[in-house]
This record gives sequence, structure tokens and C-alpha cells, in this order.
Amino acid sequence: MQDPLHLAELLCARLCHDISGPLGSLMGATELAAEEAQDGGEAMAVAVDSAAALGRRLRLLRAAWGGEGGPLDVPAFQELAEGLSVGRRVTVDLSGLDTSTVFAPAGGRLALNALLLAAEGLAGNGRLVMGGAANADVLVTIEGPRASWPAGLATCLADEQAAWLAITSARSLQAPLTALLARRSGLRVSLLMPVGSPAGTPPPLLLALAPPA
Repeated sequence: MQDPLHLAELLCARLCHDISGPLGSLMGATELAAEEAQDGGEAMAVAVDSAAALGRRLRLLRAAWGGEGGPLDVPAFQELAEGLSVGRRVTVDLSGLDTSTVFAPAGGRLALNALLLAAEGLAGNGRLVMGGAANADVLVTIEGPRASWPAGLATCLADEQAAWLAITSARSLQAPLTALLARRSGLRVSLLMPVGSPAGTPPPLLLALAPPA
């Protein structure tokens, strides 16, 4: 499938899915607050937290899916990544990123999509680790009881046509989208196969973010 319109439709469906959880909590909390006779109490606190979570999630998705912005330093990247764990029990460890480096626009967008892909691979529960230099190589690993990269990811990374054909639903969108963004920007994403890794351990994802020569 090489239909940009269908891709846009699936992105919209995915966006609606990702914000529906925090928005539902916000709506429920505000309804409760309106019924309370006092100043909102617990319901208002839930509403405030849900609104903040929704804002963080939208900032992340806008930066990852809404087109290239400007360069991203590591602190700004880490701030956007705070939207990753909304509605999930996911621990995000970005302490291994070199804070002296800066993501170029295409590299930063690709790295944010790699975070979304990794969170998807954790099925809502686990640990995500990213480390390396924003202007060179970045390694992404996932750990958890159900941790697994989406089926067909390696094929999408190796074959552009396969990536387009893999876009069949909003749920399966992130893997081919990440592969297509990497290919369009001339950057490289690959799954490493370390020797001696325990069986069933998801391989690290390598992002080669050095600008094309």
C-alpha cells in the first residue's frame, strides 16, 4: 500500500486512540467535580492530572508525527518523552543519552518514533532504555514480561515496499512508519543480533543518526 491518504487516515485513527484514555479520565473527573458541593476535591485533582497527561501526550505525538521541527537538544527530547508513559506502566530511562549532543530535525523525529515503537513493543508494561549520541548512534532496548518488537519490523526496515504493504491498520502503523521515516531521511535503523543473548530477549534497535554524507 503506497497511499498517502490512507496513511493520513490511519495516523488520525491512531491519534484518536492514543488520546482517548486520558481524555476519558478528564471527562469523568470533571463530571464528578461538577456534582460535588465543595471545591472539586479528589475529582478535580484527577481532572488536573489527566489534563496535564493529555497535554504531554499530544506534544509528543505532534513532534513525532506532525512533520519535522527544529533541532532538539537532549533535555527537550527528554521532556517530550514524558508523554510516552501516559496510560502505561512503562519506565523510560534516557540517562544514557549524551547531553552534549543535539538531535538534527530528522534524527530527533526518528528517535521519537523509535520511542513510540519501543513502548508499543512493551505492551504497556516494562522498561525502555535509550542511550548514545544524538548526532551519531543511539541504541534502544526494551525489557518486560511481554517485551517484543512488532512482528515484521525487520522486514519493514529492510524493504520499503514491504513497509508500505505492512500498513494495514492503525494498530500496526508504528513499525512501518518508523521504517519509512528513516528511509526518507537517509538514516538507518536496524535490529542488532548480539552473540550470546538469552533466548527470547528482544534485540536492541540501532538508530544511525549521523547526517548522510
